[in-house]
Amino acid sequence: MPAADDLTVLIEAAREAGEILRGCFTKGSKAWEKPDAAGPVTEADLAANAALHARLTAARPGYGWLSEEGPEDPARHVASRAFVVDPLDGTRAFIEGDHSWAIALAVVDGPRVSAGVVYLPMRDMLYAAARGQGATRNGAALSVRSRDVLDGATVLSSRTNFEAWHWREAHVPQVRRQFRSSLAYRLSLVAEGRYDAMLRLRPAREWDVAAGSLLVEEAGGRITDRKGAALHFNQPDPLFNGLVAAAPSLQADILSRLV
Repeated sequence: MPAADDLTVLIEAAREAGEILRGCFTKGSKAWEKPDAAGPVTEADLAANAALHARLTAARPGYGWLSEEGPEDPARHVASRAFVVDPLDGTRAFIEGDHSWAIALAVVDGPRVSAGVVYLPMRDMLYAAARGQGATRNGAALSVRSRDVLDGATVLSSRTNFEAWHWREAHVPQVRRQFRSSLAYRLSLVAEGRYDAMLRLRPAREWDVAAGSLLVEEAGGRITDRKGAALHFNQPDPLFNGLVAAAPSLQADILSRLV
């Protein structure tokens, strides 16, 4: 019998893929570099992707499919709903033996995310959201941290985002900066209120962003690209011009200070 709603479908699929990835993490998984300097991939990425594709498309055969591990599904351009999937977000962390990698799964309805899950198998942490129904971590409600200004904030970001040329009049904000390999996990931490903001000034792919973006929104936050444009999903080219995520007033302050 099919699951009652899309969020349940995503949760069940994430937990199944998590079992596969835990096994690969424990036993070891062959890794190599993708062409065109696209980053590393492992046997675990591909095994999880295959399992997710089989389970999700069987549960919702009319939905399109977009995954980091491809191949491109032309049907997603005409489907009213589509899965947007990163089977292993934070592959470098996975290879290095760190536990902060995640599975990121979303359903998009037109240009908007309607359901999303970010699951960290090694920590058994499951973040989930459905549009209009709030966001949770292991069942507990999430809320972004209320803050108005960037100076003094805790920010998940790479060091290069705080080089002077990114900021108006080269005035670099003074923040407490940390980083996590998984972009989806970074967005989850902002939704949870453990950090004030997440900043990425390089391009970002839909599969890294979709699930976490809904978590942020349903936890009361705001997320746009680096120029303040809304995020529209299932685009022909699934790429965003950076990301800024935080409570609404802080997010506006960050945008006002970026070049």
